[in-house]
Amino acid sequence: MVIAMKQLSLFAMGKEKNTFSDICDRLGCDNNIPAWPDFFGRAIKNYLLDHHIENIHTLSLFSGAGGLDIGFSDVGFEIVESVEIEQKFCQTLELNSGVGKRFEKSKVNCIDIREFTGKDLGKIDFIIGGPPCQTFSAAGRRANGVLGITDARGVLFKEYVRLLQELSPIGFLFENVYGIIGAQGGKAWEEILKGFSEAGYKLYYRIVDSADYGVPQHRERLIIVGLKEGKFKFPRPTHGPDSMDNQPFYNAETAVTGIFLTPEESKLGIGGRYGSLLDSIPPGLNYSFYTEEMGHPNPIFAWRSKFSDFLYKADPNMPVRTIKASGGAYTGPFHWDNRFFAYPEYKRLQTFPDDYEISGKKQIAVKQIGNSVPPQLARIMAIAIRQQVFGTKFPFELSFLDETEELTFRKRKRQLTAIYQKKARMAIEAIKEKHLVLPDSHKYFCVMSEDFKFEKVKKEVDAEYKVIVEWGDILKISIKPRKENSDNCAIDIEIEPNSKIWNLGVNKVKMQIFTTEIKAFTVAWKAFEDELITNSIKADIVQLNGYYQYTPKLKCKCKIMRGIKYGDIVSKIVEGELVAKLISADQLSLCWNTAKNELVEIAEYLRKLGYEIRNHRTNPQIEEGYWLIPYAFPTLTPQSVQLRKSVK
Repeated sequence: MVIAMKQLSLFAMGKEKNTFSDICDRLGCDNNIPAWPDFFGRAIKNYLLDHHIENIHTLSLFSGAGGLDIGFSDVGFEIVESVEIEQKFCQTLELNSGVGKRFEKSKVNCIDIREFTGKDLGKIDFIIGGPPCQTFSAAGRRANGVLGITDARGVLFKEYVRLLQELSPIGFLFENVYGIIGAQGGKAWEEILKGFSEAGYKLYYRIVDSADYGVPQHRERLIIVGLKEGKFKFPRPTHGPDSMDNQPFYNAETAVTGIFLTPEESKLGIGGRYGSLLDSIPPGLNYSFYTEEMGHPNPIFAWRSKFSDFLYKADPNMPVRTIKASGGAYTGPFHWDNRFFAYPEYKRLQTFPDDYEISGKKQIAVKQIGNSVPPQLARIMAIAIRQQVFGTKFPFELSFLDETEELTFRKRKRQLTAIYQKKARMAIEAIKEKHLVLPDSHKYFCVMSEDFKFEKVKKEVDAEYKVIVEWGDILKISIKPRKENSDNCAIDIEIEPNSKIWNLGVNKVKMQIFTTEIKAFTVAWKAFEDELITNSIKADIVQLNGYYQYTPKLKCKCKIMRGIKYGDIVSKIVEGELVAKLISADQLSLCWNTAKNELVEIAEYLRKLGYEIRNHRTNPQIEEGYWLIPYAFPTLTPQSVQLRKSVK
């Protein structure tokens, strides 16, 4: 019914628009085969050549590996020059530039854009590009807060504006992450809009999902089109429920079909600490499969405690989630056959042509792919611009969105979550609940480095501490220094669940530290965490407690012997006072019974115990004079981003 109404409205305007299948038919290419975007791109390019349609002189800024450049060049936007600062990205552009190559007449400028001038370029009709987006991205927000235009990378759009003013092209396309709109309460977005407008351009912008335009990957991006004259409407999605004919999405399985894999590339399993967990995760889900909220009988992780791509397994029947430029050993998407995707498969999932050369080994190549705009999305945007701005006649007519029309990809994302939750429940019902068998009690020796690496050692002479672990109704962990022999408990910590269930198999955890060395306090928490990990109970203490933005699942009591430096403050933190909330310096100094000018010194001391104390210096989105202590227990590890920061 919805499709019929769309078609009726188009007939009423006196001009029938073409579905994507119609467009491909008229170009003589098939849109239902693996790597069809490659054939589509060549068909568009050949049509323009065969009909002697002039190229549009185009400058590419922040070119990366050339995702935008591929799509636009296929649609007759001749890349005159490209500007990119990263050496590896430049090498990729150079591999594909020159006589007989994709960017035949392009010059690659491997320099900082602040050193680039367009005075010798001649006439430039159009500019494309998107400045680095890490300061506005979801990953950037979670790791560092929204730096936005306070970060050096966040003000590079001003260089874009400078070149618009210098070259005065007919128009431009600016691409970035959608988080840019909400960064810094909208101030960054306002400044960007103001800069482009003052350069003399009327702006048209939308957030779009690349899967709606024929990419086998969900990737939400902000697109701004700026024009000196005329108007612009965004192209209607070519695929999915918002398309004219509900064209099926280009799914991941179709995309990667037919790729030859080496024995190493087709090797199953991802290895490592969490690798075996991937096998049981249903396609389309991630680590959240192993959470209490999903109903898993042995939840290893806490709800929303990891990035959504952690242990994410692709669904072969759908586009994959956004491919990340950088990630850890467990960053998906992973193949539904429980293996890593191969480099040629990543290219297909991003719609990079099979014959497009990318410099560097797999890790570097995948980073370049993940940083790029999908070429198929770029092609559709380029076609829409050629039709409306440059009056190019194609053998088809795109359908365009009215300004008030809303796309439904956000709503669909919520619906998809419900579908995958149902799939998780079905998979979990098939799991026979494992009743936790208490581990054996044991003793060992250990050391802990300054960066909080906790290790067991075989020889007592190599140890700093002796750890005694007793499993029973209560899990008891005792920490004793190797060189001391004291029966006096200096620090006593009790941990209980905030609710009735915590999947530990014990009623309580009791940690006793028989030394005044404050380092042993951190060792005790590391020893507790080691029990969770080695016995496959939880991935770490955070997973037992839950992510700090949610109600903590642990309730702690702490007694520290008088005389231990800042012992009263440590006790208050362990017991949850002012933890997991943004607090002012006044509140903190009152709670800790100390002067405000001593807070930095105390915070540094606590960080040496492994606490993630945060302020404006560690996370610029936190206002000056405010603090955040995410957890009641030490969480820093050698891999922690916060470890390399300072509150000073």
